[in-house]
Amino acid sequence: MNHSGTAVVTRVAERHWHALEDDLVVGRGEASRRPDGRTFLSIDAWHGAVFDHLAEAMLRDLPRPLHTVVDEADLDLTTDWLRAGFSIRRREWEYVVPTRAGETPPDVTVIPVGEAEEKPLKELDRVIRAEVERTVGWQEMPAEVRSVLDPSRYAVAARGGDYAGLVRVVPLRQPRIGLIAVRAELRRRGIARALLAHVLDSLYHKGIETASAEVNEANAAATALFESFGARRAGSNLELVIR
Repeated sequence: MNHSGTAVVTRVAERHWHALEDDLVVGRGEASRRPDGRTFLSIDAWHGAVFDHLAEAMLRDLPRPLHTVVDEADLDLTTDWLRAGFSIRRREWEYVVPTRAGETPPDVTVIPVGEAEEKPLKELDRVIRAEVERTVGWQEMPAEVRSVLDPSRYAVAARGGDYAGLVRVVPLRQPRIGLIAVRAELRRRGIARALLAHVLDSLYHKGIETASAEVNEANAAATALFESFGARRAGSNLELVIR
């Protein structure tokens, strides 16, 4: 328990903290562990002083490094985390992507979302994850991509009978394109473009006008791919870290 000013911060569970004033909950903190092993913090507080008390308690209780994600447009929350000692690690652009009819290259077959065979899809996922870990590291990939593969959310590109790439689509009100990945030896052959074109074409024929996507600011290839389909930036998120 931490007494600071008029707020009392208590760790109420392994990954949850409450701030109380006069027996009223005026702030909550939570720590969540991502599939890549990193711990992300979130704080919901009535005012800045309560945020500071919660952050102080959480940073004292948890091993570092610790991360958080904020909407870059939320200047107050960004300032709160910077005041707590965090620094900006990377930026992800939020894109709105118009759907449209498209064509698939003749040497690529795209298997629609949910129709890929589970065994070869899991093998493709394993290969791509290993390639990512050897290069940029999985921590650079979209946070919502889970460690447990859900075949119902993936479309797959096949080339010469082998699974070559995948795209993850989250079925929200505005569908979210969460990941596009192609086996290293098959890149620069239009497979990622074919996957994105297929997804946008499928959504277009369902009467859905736009999808959303998050792209790491440092990923020039992904940025170029989405912008070539007419995607426009609608915002940005910052990942912050304290080590």
